Amino acid sequence: MLHTVLRRRSAGESVEQIRPDLIIPTGKRKGQNSGLASIYRALAEHEKRQADPEATAQAHADFTDLRTAEDPRRAYR
Repeated sequence: MLHTVLRRRSAGESVEQIRPDLIIPTGKRKGQNSGLASIYRALAEHEKRQADPEATAQAHADFTDLRTAEDPRRAYR
């Protein structure tokens, strides 16, 4: 959905004009339209990733390391 929003915004459409065409594909709200706040949040996250791609890559690597590392609390039990 983000790709669609970005493409249509670059063509000059507003988020309010795009929103009715965005349908949630899965989950509890499947088949419903996305909320404006969700769209704006996704756009803000996209802007953050674009502003500092190295920081985003490092954060993903750190998160992966944390998920794969053994929980240090277990060593003392």
